[in-house]
Amino acid sequence: MEILAEHVTGKQFKAFGSSEFPTVIDAKVSSGGTGLGANPMELVLMAVATCSGMDINSILDKMKSTYDRFQISVRGEQATVDPRVFTKVEIIYRFWGDSLDQKKIERAIDLTLDKYCSVAIMVKQTATISYVLELNPL
Repeated sequence: MEILAEHVTGKQFKAFGSSEFPTVIDAKVSSGGTGLGANPMELVLMAVATCSGMDINSILDKMKSTYDRFQISVRGEQATVDPRVFTKVEIIYRFWGDSLDQKKIERAIDLTLDKYCSVAIMVKQTATISYVLELNPL
């Protein structure tokens, strides 16, 4: 796997992966950036959400467990001194549907966070990861 990050201006970069679709990364205005892109640590949380979400989706497909809508929110707490790594990450998995199987969804989440999601497993090297599951009937 390889990416290319190209400097745009100030602290702003455009990064390209194999899809060649650009991702804009920037620092907050209070940190000297323009604030016109996600900052690197936000990208880490986005990666935890989307990596785990893709894995959960695949596992639930294999379990023949369906849902109508799936949303993930992630909150991270960082160390107060450099390097400001994440020390705590809380994930909320929200599912909507008429026939949600809580046991299957919990099993898919546990497998994902403990075995399959590479990003979450890397983040666990510095942070505790916890999750909440919200089931919402239609």
